[in-house]
Amino acid sequence: MIMDNVFISMGSNLGDKIGNCRKAVNEIAGFCEVIRVSSLYETEPVGKEDQPNFINCVSQIETNLSPHKLLKKLNSIEEKLGRVRHEKWGPRTIDLDIIFYNDLIINESDLIIPHPRAHLRRFVLEPICEIAPDFIHPGLDSSVLELLKLLEDNKGVVKLDEKFTILQQ
Repeated sequence: MIMDNVFISMGSNLGDKIGNCRKAVNEIAGFCEVIRVSSLYETEPVGKEDQPNFINCVSQIETNLSPHKLLKKLNSIEEKLGRVRHEKWGPRTIDLDIIFYNDLIINESDLIIPHPRAHLRRFVLEPICEIAPDFIHPGLDSSVLELLKLLEDNKGVVKLDEKFTILQQ
């Protein structure tokens, strides 16, 4: 069976931020194949700046779930890990976003792929560049490495020494 290639960005700035990202990756590994996970990065908040820094990473997965079914699973992981949606761009225990799903372009009310702001965010592009620098953004027809080089976002993004491990299912 041919599996779909997906990149998921995750971030946390409440509670055990590193632990929240690890738990999310391990939850994802329960229903799909986690191919690679970037390093963890400490990043400054974007959008709403008066909140704690985030821990972010990106995982590359293979799945046979449709984009909508995958989104539903990711939303249930967010809920399980205590995500509460009080305000746009506000603090959160975990945020899981589908950045790319193969080379699909989807623009629906409940799902937009590629993520509409991924190419503008250093905290998304740096981790993806670490694990798949040559991946081509299907809407912009440029590699993520090229997009990173053109990026004007000057928000702090610091790679942590922390090693990422996936628990065996």
